[in-house]
Amino acid sequence: MKLPQISGKELIKKIMRFGFVVTRQKGSHIRLEKNTPERTIKITVPNHSLLKKGTLHNIIKSAGLTLEEIFA
Repeated sequence: MKLPQISGKELIKKIMRFGFVVTRQKGSHIRLEKNTPERTIKITVPNHSLLKKGTLHNIIKSAGLTLEEIFA
């Protein structure tokens, strides 16, 4: 699947469907967390109008999700 061009806000909305919650914001970077039985997953999403493909890919990977899950 090809990575789409989306904004930070759009990605945050999609990630929050999987149980992530916004914990804080510093400047244009928004921190989200999700507690699992094994660990707490923490990711940072830049609130930019368009995310670079590498940044988007790394955020999805860090969240433990797949492209198909997020963009289905």
